[in-house]
Amino acid sequence: MADDRSGGGGTFLPASIEAAWGLRERPSKGPRPGLTLDRIVATAVSVASAEGLDAVSMGRVAKELGVSTMSLYRYVGAKSELYVLMQDVATGAPPAPLPPGTDWREGIEHWARTIREVYHRNLWMLRMPLSGPPATPNTVAWWERAMVALEDTGLDEGTKVSVVMLIGGFVRNEALMMADLGAVIGASGQSPEEVLSRYGHTLRRLADPDRFPAVARMLDSGVMEEADEPDYEFRFGLARILDGVALLVEGKGSR
Repeated sequence: MADDRSGGGGTFLPASIEAAWGLRERPSKGPRPGLTLDRIVATAVSVASAEGLDAVSMGRVAKELGVSTMSLYRYVGAKSELYVLMQDVATGAPPAPLPPGTDWREGIEHWARTIREVYHRNLWMLRMPLSGPPATPNTVAWWERAMVALEDTGLDEGTKVSVVMLIGGFVRNEALMMADLGAVIGASGQSPEEVLSRYGHTLRRLADPDRFPAVARMLDSGVMEEADEPDYEFRFGLARILDGVALLVEGKGSR
């Protein structure tokens, strides 16, 4: 027997996700007046923003709303569904498209920078397990914007998808790494320059030049003595990825 929660509209999506698309009516008569799917998701986002994703549970959200945990299941079937809806709300709609005729590289770079800003505003999203490809209104809208940016490249559709996945993965990983490093630096009570200097001093004592000659040369160069400019690693990494995509666009690369 088919599970009605798997998508009565033929989308194979949970009912709560179909409701986000407007394919189902959202429950209007719940066990408590004023309880809605939007309020549930907004409350979960608020908890995650204040205390991190680990603090989000059906029980915790119900407590914040002053209702029983079971009452939430009328609106959302599982915490995994709640996570997907939280991500959609926090991501929001993509920014307005750039003017027609914008170079593909500028367009996809703008996309990468703006989705990175979303991550930095919602660091808890970086702890969210991936549950599948984009399937909610806002996440699909972001995907659309990236694909549109690549429209005039001459790349086939499969290659465009690969490019978007590559850049999206880089942005997410870089944001996660920077968030983790920022947390370490914040906990140390020192400036980034002080933390980097201390690390360089420690590594110099540990890395025997005979055993680690390349590391020793790097330390001797003085590169570890001062922090990079803000966003340097992001700009460097994204530029190198786009250089590779440019070779594909020019027909000099291979998929």
